[in-house]
Amino acid sequence: MDVEALFSSRDHWTESWKLNVELIESLRIGPPAGQTDLAVAVTLTQLLHQDFVSYGTDCKDMRLNDDNVQLVIKAHRAVLERLALEPPVWPFRTFDGPHGFGTYWRNHDMRNSWQARRDCIESILGPTRDTLEQLQELEYESRFTQRPPGRFKNLIFAADGTKPEIVLRDAVNNDVEIVRNADNCLIFSDTLPPQGLTWRQMIAWWIKNYDPDSDEQTAASSLYRRLFRSLDSPPEQLLLITYCARYAQPDGLDLPALIPQVYLHYDPYTRKSGKQSGSLYRQRMDFLLLPPDGSRIVIEVDGVQHYSHKNPPDEQGNVTHIASPRLYSQMVAEDRRLRLARYEIYRFGGWELTQPHGEQLLTDFFDELLKQHRPPTSA
Repeated sequence: MDVEALFSSRDHWTESWKLNVELIESLRIGPPAGQTDLAVAVTLTQLLHQDFVSYGTDCKDMRLNDDNVQLVIKAHRAVLERLALEPPVWPFRTFDGPHGFGTYWRNHDMRNSWQARRDCIESILGPTRDTLEQLQELEYESRFTQRPPGRFKNLIFAADGTKPEIVLRDAVNNDVEIVRNADNCLIFSDTLPPQGLTWRQMIAWWIKNYDPDSDEQTAASSLYRRLFRSLDSPPEQLLLITYCARYAQPDGLDLPALIPQVYLHYDPYTRKSGKQSGSLYRQRMDFLLLPPDGSRIVIEVDGVQHYSHKNPPDEQGNVTHIASPRLYSQMVAEDRRLRLARYEIYRFGGWELTQPHGEQLLTDFFDELLKQHRPPTSA
């Protein structure tokens, strides 16, 4: 999408441009047919950058005026929010007038410097432009990689208490409904941003749906505690603690969020009836990561129940287990199915995470995993 597509006409005598106001207003709801929010965001960022720089220098090539520039800024904000990006903070909203760019630069020692005005606009829009360029690079690279098929719709996760009962209401649109125990779990159904599902995005979702009066730090702590409550196994708890410690590092909020106890879409009633079509052996993933390269990473922590049956206690009350080829076969069969659906699967034995080196083992693993799935750096 180019900048000229935002204008319905241009007067070649006066060199004035006529903004397509109807189109600009529609961008606040969604992109035009055949376009993406990313393409629209890039175009609006380019238009605003060019026009404010032009106004602050020689006023050549300006397309907008005080009457319509605010419409473009509002559309720009809406599109960025759909991409889960932070919109720029504008210290002015127009070109002229008491709240315009001209008044702003006169009040901030930029009266005699075109470069200072350019730098001012760059400080406002530059970070947004750089982030959009990274997303464009991700989008380009995704054309040459095999990503999981299908469209992200929702996550049902972190059940705290009785498991939710989930049914498939619409097999065509993959619409699911929780018919019991919905209050025990969390449901994320926001649009999945191109940069994957980050911890920052999860915090924003938590504030919006569960804790509207909290600041980011308080909400992050509250969300973390809620996720931790969904875990019963000490090895799983260690994995969550070890990974989430990274959120406190510089730029840690922009790491992929580690989502525990993610329910797959299945129909338990189909399974009870003995009809296997549409049902899954594995009802839940231990952990899921949705990194910025579009991949889906499953992490499983295997307790003894994954591959053996418990024997009755002996006379001394000791409990032993017997290996079960059937359980093991079911587990690896589901792994094959998920891998063919282009998920990455990593398994830890619960025992190895209870050893003294368990935390270091996890730290080293996540170092390497995030290295392989990090977003490209901008040139």
